[in-house]
Amino acid sequence: MKFPIVTVAMVSVALVYVFWGQTQESSDPTDPARFANLQTSPAKSSEVVDWAITQIPALCAQAVGEPAGSDAIQDCEKRAQSRTSTCRRAVYDNFPDRVTSEAMFRDVSISMMNCLVPQGSIVRP
Repeated sequence: MKFPIVTVAMVSVALVYVFWGQTQESSDPTDPARFANLQTSPAKSSEVVDWAITQIPALCAQAVGEPAGSDAIQDCEKRAQSRTSTCRRAVYDNFPDRVTSEAMFRDVSISMMNCLVPQGSIVRP
């Protein structure tokens, strides 16, 4: 039987790539200041969606109204995390790829946040 040199080489390259990816610094969360001047520097809708996902803990705290770390907030965060792919798809289907104005940023972020943590049952004065 012949030694599978090509297979060993491909697996080795794949392992090196995976280890290299693990050693790279993770990207910092998007700074809200990034969205300050959208007319001159439009943002991708994926950047706005990613930022909205980072707001899940605050959204759950607001929706639940209990102290941080409570079971209700943790449950809310789990439900929101499980909806991220569905909410992403909904936003990507309903909005353009580029966010070029404050109004569009507001619409995209509110739509994403409402999808992640629905607050329809909250009665506000």
